[in-house]
Amino acid sequence: MQLDQEVAVLIVDDSDDQRALLRRYFEREGCMVTTAQNAEEAMLAYRAATPDLAVIDLVLPGMTGWELTDCLRAEYPECVVVITSVLEISQYPDSQANLPKPFTGAQVRKVLHDYVPKWNSA
Repeated sequence: MQLDQEVAVLIVDDSDDQRALLRRYFEREGCMVTTAQNAEEAMLAYRAATPDLAVIDLVLPGMTGWELTDCLRAEYPECVVVITSVLEISQYPDSQANLPKPFTGAQVRKVLHDYVPKWNSA
């Protein structure tokens, strides 16, 4: 998919495999992807370039995904927050979208379709 405006996605997960898989899915959909392995790296990344969408794992070393979600929402309320985790969805913080693990490429496309209008305009 070619986009007039690239969708910027921030992926925050401490698992190398999960970060790589999410990167691959979002890049296949034409997104520009930045990854971070913890909340502190993620904060530096989103302050340098605000993402349109952030995929945040809840179980992170140091600052948790819950705390990172709160920080991101406070600083950039226009960014769509997507929670990913192996935890039960009932334990997720309130968010626009969820990608429970294991997730699929179809679920990633649905999140983009449902929550990122400029991705749909392509």
